[in-house]
Amino acid sequence: MNSSSASIPRTAHAAVPTAHASRYLQQLCKHWAHKFETEFDSIQARIALPLGEARLTARPDALLIDLTATDASNMTTFQQVVVSHIERFAFREELRFVWG
Repeated sequence: MNSSSASIPRTAHAAVPTAHASRYLQQLCKHWAHKFETEFDSIQARIALPLGEARLTARPDALLIDLTATDASNMTTFQQVVVSHIERFAFREELRFVWG
């Protein structure tokens, strides 16, 4: 591992304020279930994507997203893919993704 790739995180976490977290979590999983391995219920989800693993948790006031990229250099793309898909289901509200 070179020093430049060591500084890029392989994980990212976001809290997305919304009252519809469970709905978005389930829609996302159903959407991707035909192509990727998914496990989910109304509160938690795990999705195995080519870019890495996404874990989501629905709370009454927020959708929590935890991403683990297969390669740190793909993290930005991974975040963009997940955000764009969730935004498609949330077209009635403007979501704010707070990555930390």
